[in-house]
Parts: sequence; structure tokens; C-alpha cells
Amino acid sequence: MKFTAEQIAGILEGEVIGNPNAEVYKLSKIEEGIEGSLTFLANPKYVNYIYTTAATIVIVNKTFEAEQEVKATLIKVDDAYQAFSKLLEYYNQVKLMKSGIEQPSMISEGVQYGTDLYLGSFCYLGQNVKIGNNVKIYPNSFIGDNVVIGDNCVFFAGVRIYSETEIGNNVTIHSGTIIGSDGFGFAPQEDGTYIKVPQIGNVIIEDNVEVGSCSTVDRATLGSTIIRKGAKLDNQIQVAHNVEIGENTVIAAQTGIAGSTKIGKNCMIGGQVGIAGHLVIGDNIKIQAQSGIGKSLKDGEVVQGSPAFNYGDFAKSFVHFKNLPKIIKDLEELKKDNK
Repeated sequence: MKFTAEQIAGILEGEVIGNPNAEVYKLSKIEEGIEGSLTFLANPKYVNYIYTTAATIVIVNKTFEAEQEVKATLIKVDDAYQAFSKLLEYYNQVKLMKSGIEQPSMISEGVQYGTDLYLGSFCYLGQNVKIGNNVKIYPNSFIGDNVVIGDNCVFFAGVRIYSETEIGNNVTIHSGTIIGSDGFGFAPQEDGTYIKVPQIGNVIIEDNVEVGSCSTVDRATLGSTIIRKGAKLDNQIQVAHNVEIGENTVIAAQTGIAGSTKIGKNCMIGGQVGIAGHLVIGDNIKIQAQSGIGKSLKDGEVVQGSPAFNYGDFAKSFVHFKNLPKIIKDLEELKKDNK
């Protein structure tokens, strides 16, 4: 996919200084630019690279004035950083602008889908699946029976959506993620064995949610596991049965949330956090990485540690944690002096 300087300037409402027909086919850092690449200069620390970069096109601020020869074609804009971000978004949209049904693929009885569907090869759509407009489902994906998918969703290769799942608009699910697998429900027996408790609920994912690669969201035992609108989940996250994650809450990688815990809105949860089951985590909570949450938290709390406690107290305590060997040695010396 190639773009000329003139085309890019049109998208960014910028001014071309140099060759309007200069073509680029990839993006690069300014210090790593090669022929055929597009880059940008926004940070003054990198200004020297504009005179040495091999990039074909460089986006710069309108205020930029060259002090020596620049080989690259320049596109001058009001804000180079924002313009480059806009271009990345545009490039991503073009890259994902696929449509059509590839073969082999399996579309079961009763499936309904809207305009501009892209269904990659080796995909399976179960019975009575309903899909909105402009949905992209990449190869080797599975969509179970009675799944409902809204508009403008993207499911990357190898996604698995179990039956009865409901997904809103503008949802992105990355490769290897499983939505709607059985919750971890087993009843212990007197002889030490376990009987599986049927998991007959579903998963509901509201609008504008993104779920990273290789994450799992379990279906509810009864009712629904719910991810509210605007929530963002990183890679390798476990969301157990009947969990509810509030609006605009963000969760970093390798976090595990046990069954029936309710997490509020606008929370920020760091990586490798473990949250026990049947808790209520309030709104605007911040949980530092590698914390263990064993009790409910009130709105606005900031916690760290395992078990987690107030972040300020943790920071003060950590000073003493590091000095424990010296403190113990001093105590031993005091004991000797008192004998």
C-alpha cells in the first residue's frame, strides 16, 4: 500500500515542501528512516536526524525552518505529533478495510449479517448468529450459536466466541481470546471428587470495549458475566463467571478476577493483580501491580501489596521492609546489652 506526499498532505491538511509525488509504503522512526518510509519530527531533541534520515517524507511543524539541506520531502502541519497520530489511525482503518467471505468457511442456518462483512477463511458461524454492519472476523475464528454482534467490530485471527454471547458496537477482540467458556464451577463430594456445575449463563460485552490477546472471559453460571462500555482489557487476563467490570475501567496484563466480583467504573488495575471472588470493588479505584485483593474496596481507594493495603502506608512500610536485616541485627545487639 503506497501513498504520495500529496495524498498524505490532503489527509492532514498540510503543505508539501519538495516532491509532491514522493511515495512511501511504510512508517519509521526518524532516526531509523529508510527510503520509502514516512516519519515525523515533533521533539526538538531529534531535530538533527532530519538532516541525516533516509526517510522519503517527514511530517514537521509549520514553525520548522531548516538550517541546512534536507533531502526528504516535508509536509508542514500545525502539530506534527497529532498529525502523525491521525495518519496512524487512518492507516489502520485502511489496513482493516476488508470485505467479502473467504473460502473455505462455514455459515450455518439462520445466520444474519449486515453490509461490508469480512469473514476470513476457515471461520465458523453457528446457527442464528446475528452480525451488524462493517464487522471484520479474521481467519480461523469460531462464533457459536445465537451470538449477537453489533456494528464496527473487529475479531482478529483465532478468536473463539461461545454460544449466547452478546457483543455491542465498536468492540475489538484480539487473537487467541476466548469469550464465553465455562466458568470454574465444581461441587465437592463426600468421597473427595467433584461434580461439574452446569454453566448456563452468558457473557455480555457492551460498546467500545477492547480485549487483548489470549484472554478469557467465562460465561456466568446463571445470569451474565458483564464487561461494561469503554472497558479496556490487556493480554492474558482471566475474568471468571458472573464478574462485572464497570465502564471505562482498564486492566493490565495477567490479572485474574475470581467469580462474582463486581468492579466499578473508571478503575485502573495494574498487571498481575489477583482479585478474590464475591468482592465489591468501588469506582475510581487504583490497584498497583502484583497486588492481592482479598477484601472489598471503597470508592477512590489506592492500594498496593499482597494482601493489599493503602498505597501511602505501603510506600512508608517498604522503607522498613528493606531495612529489616539491619533492624533485627540492632535488636539482637540491644538484647545482648540488656543481659
